[in-house]
Amino acid sequence: MNPAKRQEIYRRLREANPSPTTELVYSSPFELLVAVVLSAQATDKSVNKATAGLYKIANTPAKMAALGVAGLEPYIRTIGLYRTKAKNVIALCGILLGEHAGEVPAEREALERLPGVGRKTANVVLNTAFGQPTIAVDTHIFRVANRTGLAPGKDPLEVERRLVKFTPPEFMQDAHHWLILHGRYTCDARKPRCPACLIRDLCEYRGKTPAEPAPPAPGRRRLRLGS
Repeated sequence: MNPAKRQEIYRRLREANPSPTTELVYSSPFELLVAVVLSAQATDKSVNKATAGLYKIANTPAKMAALGVAGLEPYIRTIGLYRTKAKNVIALCGILLGEHAGEVPAEREALERLPGVGRKTANVVLNTAFGQPTIAVDTHIFRVANRTGLAPGKDPLEVERRLVKFTPPEFMQDAHHWLILHGRYTCDARKPRCPACLIRDLCEYRGKTPAEPAPPAPGRRRLRLGS
């Protein structure tokens, strides 16, 4: 894909959504961090439903750690892998309290040392909480980058590196959110909504879905004349 086409893709995405953001509900870097850890293999909607009650009780590392694993589990029981996630959240709270004065670090290395935090989660936190121009490649971004030809790669790290390399600087801060939302609501995994896609003509995907055929016009009713 040439630079002019990439530029136009991002320009259209920005025009349609000038201020994109995560759909996770949070009010601090810590709340965002916990929400992203909980969102692995779960929907943002399910995480928001769980954290709505959780954050009223525990919205700091100290309060969360005080719950303990057993105390946290009931709040997140509706989220997949909740037992493992509860252990990770309580463990990362201990590290934040012991090594970072209860604050979420704004450095990738420190974030990736936290239990349950990999490169993708770290990138989300760095981008959304601290305004750093990172791109977190989840399944949606991986699909969109490969399907459209924007930044094809065999694994998430390769896609991330290509996106960072080829995304124009003016779009870097918001590229992560635009691509996630595009993959979530338009470039669906099973059946992409190509007819409704605002970058359809720029996309290099060969299997574009066609527009649904219009229903046939109703035929004229014949009038029966009485005998």
